[in-house]
Amino acid sequence: MQETIKAAIKPAMIAKDTVRLGTLRLILAAFTNELVTQGRPPTDPLSDEDCMKVIKRLSKQRKDSIDQFVAGGRPELAEDEKAELAIIEEFLPAAMSEADIEAKVKAKLAESPLDSTKKGQFIGQMMKELGDTADGATVKAVIDRLTA
Repeated sequence: MQETIKAAIKPAMIAKDTVRLGTLRLILAAFTNELVTQGRPPTDPLSDEDCMKVIKRLSKQRKDSIDQFVAGGRPELAEDEKAELAIIEEFLPAAMSEADIEAKVKAKLAESPLDSTKKGQFIGQMMKELGDTADGATVKAVIDRLTA
């Protein structure tokens, strides 16, 4: 994953695509920060699993920023974040649709009905089962809607 992103920098430079170039460099800097946080030298390669965690974190940060900029009446700043988010999401696996998540949750609820006091545990269990392909907020929203 790290090598893929490094390889994408040169074409962005040649195309003079400043937004893409800046975003790719931002991702590589986040990888370096993750290595330092783990107490490893910045020259070490980062595992693909750790790369995905970092990219997901960056994606979530951009989404939060977009929401805040829109709420704060600064749509021009939100546009910059949306452009970065589009580039970051190119490196994420395709997310599960809400309909797919709903089908899996319904199947799980059919197996064992949910005790309302253990909703948090059920959400955690579904996230573990669905893995990296499902967005946690979407899973929670589906479970809330189905158990209401």
